[in-house]
Amino acid sequence: MRPGTAMVICLLLPAVANSAVKERDISYESGSVVLRGSLAYDDALPGRRPGLLVVHEWSGLNEHARHSARRLAEAGYVALALDMYGEAKQAHRPREALMLSAEIRTHLPLMQARFDAARDLLRAQPNVDPTRIGAIGYCFGGGVVLDMARTGEDLRGVVSVHGVLDTAAPAKAGAVKADVLVLTGGADPYVTRDQVGELDHELQAAGARYKIVTYPGAKHSFTNPAAKEYGGKQFDMPGDEYNADADRRSWSEILAFLERVMK
Repeated sequence: MRPGTAMVICLLLPAVANSAVKERDISYESGSVVLRGSLAYDDALPGRRPGLLVVHEWSGLNEHARHSARRLAEAGYVALALDMYGEAKQAHRPREALMLSAEIRTHLPLMQARFDAARDLLRAQPNVDPTRIGAIGYCFGGGVVLDMARTGEDLRGVVSVHGVLDTAAPAKAGAVKADVLVLTGGADPYVTRDQVGELDHELQAAGARYKIVTYPGAKHSFTNPAAKEYGGKQFDMPGDEYNADADRRSWSEILAFLERVMK
């Protein structure tokens, strides 16, 4: 072996290790609407594995949701970054994002139908254990997964990350089947301390198994590195800001939660 060859091999090892993670676009339907998601999984892992639905922010299925799906695939899950808007629509201005997100958030049957279409698609994948399905959502998507838990969706667990917490349909006693993890920023201007308290009271009254974690000083979209450039400037939301420490700590919290509820 020539000098330096061993070093080259060592440098290449991480790339080889990660090369087993596959990502592919996948289309499915809800009623007459074509939805376009992204499926990520580690092709080197044998057998059926837990499946996770990743629900995007209010702008639509974006790189942040896809990146989350890839990270979950690296952790051993099969992850579907789903499409709540249809045809993978993307909002480029606040008014567009508000219109698209409001259509879903104000029509619970539509939200549930779109979510269930993605869940059924994920369950049907040959490398997915259909009895171990969970969901994670960011911002708008965090509100979606919480509402799905409130309706009693058959999920092992749901994670809301800097998500919308208020709802028009609070959970009823005994309705929540999924374990719930809520990760929120202590300095998020769009999620008030009162809303966190109201959610705490709601989930406790419903008899849900849940945990709420608040990261002091973290603003909205604290897990998205593009938060300030994309949300803050393009969407005129100065409360959006990436926080590397909260991102790291929340990811560890998510993995520990999933390890427990997906067994």
